[in-house]
Amino acid sequence: MDVSLKKKSNKEYIAKKCRHERIIDWGFLTPCLVTLALCAAWPLLKTIYFSFTDAELDNLSDFCFIGIENFIDLARDQDWWVAVRNTFVITVVAVPLETVLGMIIALILHRNFKGRGWMRAIVLIPWTIPTIVSARMWGWMLNDVYGIVNEILIQIGLIETPIPWIASNALSILSIILVDVWKTTPYMALLLLAGLQSLPQDCFEAAEVDSIPFGRTFFKIVLPLMKPTIAVAMIFRGLETFKIFDLVYILSSGNTETATMSVFARKHLVDYADVGFGSAAATFLMFFIAFLAVFWISFNKRKLQKQG
Repeated sequence: MDVSLKKKSNKEYIAKKCRHERIIDWGFLTPCLVTLALCAAWPLLKTIYFSFTDAELDNLSDFCFIGIENFIDLARDQDWWVAVRNTFVITVVAVPLETVLGMIIALILHRNFKGRGWMRAIVLIPWTIPTIVSARMWGWMLNDVYGIVNEILIQIGLIETPIPWIASNALSILSIILVDVWKTTPYMALLLLAGLQSLPQDCFEAAEVDSIPFGRTFFKIVLPLMKPTIAVAMIFRGLETFKIFDLVYILSSGNTETATMSVFARKHLVDYADVGFGSAAATFLMFFIAFLAVFWISFNKRKLQKQG
């Protein structure tokens, strides 16, 4: 009888302790949740709400509820589909390039050599520069009148006349991709380097002792083990690239033919003062990114489970 009472007392003590710990956990989480609610949830809900209205920027207190009319107009807007195409092109081209180059850099920085610490710091410089600064810098460098890029290409004989890297719509998209790759490849290299360092190092040592070629080691050992890390890195970069704004806006000056979905939404929200239509574009972009994230995570999770 005493044993059963003792067990019951222990269970009650454990349950009470768990409740106390949960209260402490929620106490620590509450400030963070309140901050998120004020800084993210409320503006987000407000944007979604405005997407179903005809609100305008000069008078946000006077608007009418118009249902899904903004979304219907968005689907009929040719400029919107141009922005969607541009966003997809930039993402589909830039993210794989950044992943491949980031992996090459990560493999180099993973090796032991003199000055590796300095090299890691130098590689991160493009990523640490604010986007608005790097975009303006590249805008000057790619200028077809006084840009240094054209000057170098002319001096080495690759071209005879300056190329309008930013003035031309097709070349402007290419320039945006190249600048984005230059800036964010170090970020991908950092993520992939962290993944390489978490791998069991005895695999590399065994391959080196057996004199296995590096290419075979990479494709048979490194790449299969790195697949989860690569998937996560590509998800992060893909989501960031889909909402790219500042780089495109500065390099192309908000040109309709080179605008992305974020630039399109900003143009209607601010330049045209059409809060309802601009909020519809922003809401669509948000839900589209959320759908891609859920789909990509579920797809890779299922794929890894099959492989396991």
